[in-house]
Amino acid sequence: MEQRSRHSEKRDAIWTVLQQQRPKHLSAEQVYHLVREQYPQISLGTVYRNLSQFKSAGKIKSVGVIDGQERFDANVAPHAHFVCRKCGLVLDLHLDFAVSDQMALVMENYPVLVERQELVFHGLCSHCREEAPSKN
Repeated sequence: MEQRSRHSEKRDAIWTVLQQQRPKHLSAEQVYHLVREQYPQISLGTVYRNLSQFKSAGKIKSVGVIDGQERFDANVAPHAHFVCRKCGLVLDLHLDFAVSDQMALVMENYPVLVERQELVFHGLCSHCREEAPSKN
């Protein structure tokens, strides 16, 4: 008999929040607060467990830890990210960075098998960049 994941209204609500908030890259705490509007009794642990299951199943991916909180992306198609070092804004970058060439280069020079690559740019978003020069 095949093992299936139990249907859960809370899991569905977490998934719905992730989809509705795209292209935002939410933390578990942000997801928790949004889901609590519909399910006030939900625990933060339930949100973390479900995010972990979604990540393991390849339905979401981690963008990394930003301002002390892991952030998640419901868009699992290959793309790069930009992270603002000041406000923590995460933007999807849909540009061709010739990822396959870089992966091949790594495998040619090191005894590894690259399965995926993530590209993240760090700097200042337009809002923070505008603020920076005015403060001396």
